[in-house]
Parts: sequence; C-alpha cells; structure tokens
Amino acid sequence: MDQQDNPSGATGERSLPAKINLHFDLHTPSKEPGPLLIALHGYGSNKRHMMRDARSMVPDSFSVASVQGPYQHIKDPREPGGPLRYGFGWLTNFHPEESIELHHQALLDLVATLVDERVADPNRIFLLGFSQSCALNFRFAFTYPDVLRGVVGICGGMPGDWATNKNYKNTDASILFIHGTRDELYPPEKVRDYKLMLAIRSRTVQGRSYDAGHEITQEMRDDVRRWLSKRI
Repeated sequence: MDQQDNPSGATGERSLPAKINLHFDLHTPSKEPGPLLIALHGYGSNKRHMMRDARSMVPDSFSVASVQGPYQHIKDPREPGGPLRYGFGWLTNFHPEESIELHHQALLDLVATLVDERVADPNRIFLLGFSQSCALNFRFAFTYPDVLRGVVGICGGMPGDWATNKNYKNTDASILFIHGTRDELYPPEKVRDYKLMLAIRSRTVQGRSYDAGHEITQEMRDDVRRWLSKRI
C-alpha cells in the first residue's frame, strides 16, 4: 500500500499468513500401533542428533519421532564440524506467541497423523524435550492435558507464564524433570522449585539431578528408559 491508497499516511505493522513445513525423522520398530516418544532438540541442534539420543533412551517397543525446529540459522564456522553447520531453534522473542502456537499445532498434527497411520497408540504418547524445548513442551502438556501419557524435560526451564496463564489445566500425565548440578544455563538454584511447581498441576512428578553440565549423559539416558518402561 502506498500513500495514494492511504491518504492519511498511517504506517504500522501488518502480517500475512504463511505455511511452512516442519521436518521430522521417524523410527518405527513394529507394524502395530505402539508407544511413541516425540523428541524435541535444544537450540542450535537438529532432528538427526535428537533422534540418536532419543533412540538410546527408549525401550525397544517404542516408535520415535524427532522433530526439527522451524527457525534455521548458520552456526559459528569456528565450531567443530566444518565451515557450514546449520542449527535450528523453536522460539524467538519476536511475537513468541506465534512460535508457541506453531509448536502446539505441530504436535497435535503429528500425533493425529501417526495415530491415523497406526504407528502410535493414542493412549501411549510421550513427549521429551531438551533445553529450549522443555518449557514449550510443558506449555503443550498442560494446555492439552489429555494428549500425553508422560513428559520428560531435560536441562530446561518452565513457562514464564506458569502462574498467570489460565489455559493451563491439571493433567494425569506423568512428569520427569532432570537436570545437571553443573549446568551453566539452568543451575540448581534456578531449577530447585520446578518439581513443586509442576506438582501443582500433575499428580505424578519426579525430579532428579545428575553430576553433569548442560548435556544428556548416559546415566540420564538409562534412567529415562527405565521411567518409560514403567509407564507402557
């Protein structure tokens, strides 16, 4: 629109709806519907790396869907891995409500698709997130309280609107929140109340700490596998 079409000369932000593709990798061990773990990576990672970690954490009967974040960026070429390394993220601070809506709709569509394709048993859907995707996953779990059987959060945070968002509801989904005592992004003093906060809206919450930094260790993988095994 130019000034001829807009005599007042007013300016302001506008938007257009757009469609994007969210890419995911899928591992299916069986032709029958079974338990499904949806795994979301942290900032700067990708679906391939998260699939590797997720498959090391699930019992053999689980299908795994590793979803890639929508926001692509080129990582510092000085980092290991070659001159061009691409990373992906889930959230920006520019209209974050749009990123949250995109995340929610992507998970709803993914669950519906894999249930329709007889990959996933709708009563055994689990969601796992590392770092940046943790708070987003908790937002989803408590906004749609009947979708998930369980949620695993690793080295991440809580929704900033936990105490004020009226869309959050109580859920029967089990929650496992784990963190490293040497995590520089989410140190113990930052996460010490997370278990109590989650217990406000979930009846089954476990919190565990590990001698680890901002990472997924083998001890964490083993404990997540045992936790999942008890819930299928």
